[in-house]
Amino acid sequence: MSVLLLLISALVLIYLGIGGTTAAAVMSIATVVGLFQDEWHLISILCGGVLLALALILVIPGDLRLDKLSRPLLGWVRSRLPKLSDTEAEALKSGSVDWDGELFSGKPKWNKLLDAKPAHLTSEEQAFLDGPVEKLCAMLDDWKITHEQYDLPDKVWKFIRENGFFGLVIPKEDGGLGFSNTAHSEIVMKISTRSVSAAVTVMVPNSLGPGELLMHYGTDEQKQHYLPRLAGGDEIPCFALTSPVAGSDAGAIPDKGIVCKGKWNGKEVLGLKVTWNKRYITLAPVATLIGLAIKVYDPDKLLGDSDEIGVTCVLVPKDTDGVNAGARHLPMNTVFMNGPTWGNDVFIPMEQVIGGQDMLGKGWTMLLECLSIGRSISLPALGTGAGKVASLATGSYAYTREQFGRTISQFEGVQEALEPIAGYTYMMDAARLLTSGMLDRGVRPSVPSAVLKYRNTDLMREVINHAMDVVAGRGVITGPRNFLARAYQAVPIGITVEGANILTRSLMIFGQGSIRCHPFIVEEIEAAGMEDEDKAAKKFDGIFYRHLAHTTRNALRALLLGLTRGWAESVPRQGNIKSSYRQLARFSAAFALMTDVTLLTVGGGLKARQRLSGRMADCLVQLYYATAVIKQWHEEGYPDDQRPLVEWCLQTCLRDLQGSMREAIINFPVPALRWPLRLLVFPLGATGLNGPDDKLGAQVAESIV
Repeated sequence: MSVLLLLISALVLIYLGIGGTTAAAVMSIATVVGLFQDEWHLISILCGGVLLALALILVIPGDLRLDKLSRPLLGWVRSRLPKLSDTEAEALKSGSVDWDGELFSGKPKWNKLLDAKPAHLTSEEQAFLDGPVEKLCAMLDDWKITHEQYDLPDKVWKFIRENGFFGLVIPKEDGGLGFSNTAHSEIVMKISTRSVSAAVTVMVPNSLGPGELLMHYGTDEQKQHYLPRLAGGDEIPCFALTSPVAGSDAGAIPDKGIVCKGKWNGKEVLGLKVTWNKRYITLAPVATLIGLAIKVYDPDKLLGDSDEIGVTCVLVPKDTDGVNAGARHLPMNTVFMNGPTWGNDVFIPMEQVIGGQDMLGKGWTMLLECLSIGRSISLPALGTGAGKVASLATGSYAYTREQFGRTISQFEGVQEALEPIAGYTYMMDAARLLTSGMLDRGVRPSVPSAVLKYRNTDLMREVINHAMDVVAGRGVITGPRNFLARAYQAVPIGITVEGANILTRSLMIFGQGSIRCHPFIVEEIEAAGMEDEDKAAKKFDGIFYRHLAHTTRNALRALLLGLTRGWAESVPRQGNIKSSYRQLARFSAAFALMTDVTLLTVGGGLKARQRLSGRMADCLVQLYYATAVIKQWHEEGYPDDQRPLVEWCLQTCLRDLQGSMREAIINFPVPALRWPLRLLVFPLGATGLNGPDDKLGAQVAESIV
């Protein structure tokens, strides 16, 4: 009886997250009562002693706990934490945490999702979509652009410049339109349904590039000079990061700038002698203003004692002596301007450093902050646009195309292909809007931006492939009436750029998210990195035991929610999707538990365990997209005609989430932990979440016919 009393007391305390003095008092009473009832049985003493000790850890005198527990644990934790490069350390500090942090917590606060201000358009933004954007789309003949002209027509370039398309997000006071991130996303998505080449031409100056960097980090003089010229199309910008050797890893780029003195406008000034060799730079062939990411060195100590200053972002006018640009690449038969740029010992003054001399060495932070914005908008919008075209055109084709006296939309085999086209498109749009809403609230979602870029471009591939299967020969023969061919050819571009999907999945999403979004890890890393041992131990002492309680609570939550299929959790009633809420709460707890166990056991070796990291990334992706679907349906007012799509998306995400979690456990790199993890996460087996049935699939397919 005492053992049962003790266990129930411990489980309730842990599940409710109660700790400290309250926990110690309750455990003490339970221990005493239990022991008297069972006449001091040995098992009662052992269980009571262990559980009471765990509770007393939280109230043990500070100095004693610090010396006997916290200091030794700090040394052990230091050995388990991943060793971070300067680039990775900067990445962890960049951006901000929002809904992604709730998913890592193990107990998401659903009201934070449902009550968050949604993505929306102002009347001015909607008017721009209904006016200039529609006019631009009407001017675009993608077949002529990609097959005959290999460029946008002059009248299109002129229209884009004169109507502010290059200044969508530049503030009005600087000559731009001052639109929201949601409007930026909607505009790019709309244009992409007519021409990927035109969409990329518009999106690049408005995402990661000189304009975005100047708005956030530029000096007043730089903003006053460049932003109106960029917004009005007088300057065409590009930003050159990628090199043939290092790819887009700014920490490894060989491009350099040497601090020196040189001539600029007839005067001798302090500046940089810049050498670079960049590839695959969008708009480089036509750019008048080239942004560069370089590493700055000061061998003559003109600025101080340090030889290596670090990654820096600079602006180089195209007409500067020694600048080479104009050659073109041809990315998969899309004809947006893309090409190399290079230069050798090109001198620029310090005033061309974005942010001025004070921002030398701070380029990587600048890039990461702005990358989370552009990566959340550009390619996800293209992916969603492709999905909407595929849904509309392929559904219409299936409804009108007849075979054996029946429209092919009535064939179950065709319905199997139409089903994911409709479902994944809804999913992409929901995730796009959830993330753009974050951006409009001032969040800089570094982890969700990676999730969204990876998953939307991957789903674009899925959707376009299914659409090609349905239209068959109609999609194989290129020509002005082929509505899929150019999107099909463009798929690898989205998969590859702004972080190749293989690396984004296997390294970035969980590798960064497990630390950046974790409620305690960042503070523990900071404590472990402190040079003052006393301060480090005290800071660690204040964090680690809360982390321990967090992990224990999530282990218990995962077990209880697994045993009850989520029925132990209180969830919102809106939309009559409580079972999905419960399963998502269950898997959030399991995901948080798996995250802690992974960091505890694999630690700094996570970068080498890319299969595990990729599977954990898949879990986060499914959690994020499922909750995005819920948010979207909530904002739409729970319309009944969307219920089949919503149910299909949720069931698909939960099925895939179950599979990814199961594979992560089966292949966990510490074999001894596989069985305990399986018991905690899947106490009734990894079954029950089988995805949409045929009836629901047919309803979803019918929604686009």
